[in-house]
Amino acid sequence: MSKKVLIFGAGGFVGRYLTEELLTHDYQVFGTDTHAPAGEKKIPFFTADILSAEAVNQVFGMVQPDFVVNLAAISSVGQSWGIPDVTMEVNVVGPLHIMEAARHLEAVPKLMFIGSSEEYAPSDTAVSETSPLDANNPYGISKTTQERFAALYRERYGMKIACVRPFNHTGIGQRDNFVLPSFCKQAAEIDKTGRPGEMRVGNLSAKRDFSDVRDIVRAYRMILEADTDKIYNVGSGKAYALSELVDYIAGLSETSIDIKVDPDRFRPVDTPLVLCDHSSITQDLGWKPEHDIHETLQEMFLHYRNL
Repeated sequence: MSKKVLIFGAGGFVGRYLTEELLTHDYQVFGTDTHAPAGEKKIPFFTADILSAEAVNQVFGMVQPDFVVNLAAISSVGQSWGIPDVTMEVNVVGPLHIMEAARHLEAVPKLMFIGSSEEYAPSDTAVSETSPLDANNPYGISKTTQERFAALYRERYGMKIACVRPFNHTGIGQRDNFVLPSFCKQAAEIDKTGRPGEMRVGNLSAKRDFSDVRDIVRAYRMILEADTDKIYNVGSGKAYALSELVDYIAGLSETSIDIKVDPDRFRPVDTPLVLCDHSSITQDLGWKPEHDIHETLQEMFLHYRNL
């Protein structure tokens, strides 16, 4: 009988891709989110808020999962500065409710919690899992705290809990308040007019490690399947300047596009370089990136162009 996977936050951007990845590999997938997703449901779906311990317990009782992945989170650094208290509640208290519900099941499932490259101290070289942690924003601090509790529950209760630190990832369906979907949407809308236009951008000096979301969810599945509690970085291992990527995206348009820095979008760059060393997961599990970010950006541009 196929294994059952329960995904919290299944209605979000990454949740839809992880659902597809798991279904393709013959898992039974169950989803929860604060709201049921619109459109056709591929999986059984429960409405539940991870801030409600009662709701989390009810879902666990109904599904009796073999694996649990928590994708429900405040996932934006910028957003976390405005609501640091809510960020800590959703990103720390929510996972605690999941850990508590899981440990009281007769058959305790393996859990997976999603951390972030934002946990690491700034570095001018690629960061590995042994690089120093020193988050400098509420989002990063919440993810570090979540990991500390996961370690505590592993040690105290003998639970199997995997933690992963993904770097930036994107793809069709990511909200356009994230940088690369914003660039792609703007360029596509200008291209549709057939006339020259302007793209409004923020600080382009940062270099970031960007992956295709499909590579990221494949890593999540492989980590779930592995008999290990090691923390793994997941990223492309390549850093791209935002200036390079915006020029590439603008070049996808058949019309002329000027790049204009918008003072309202401009933020000082706290971390000039973010680059993933993924050698650990590559050596242990054989994972490596399969998608080139330029192809992903082209897909995103065409998606917006065809809307």
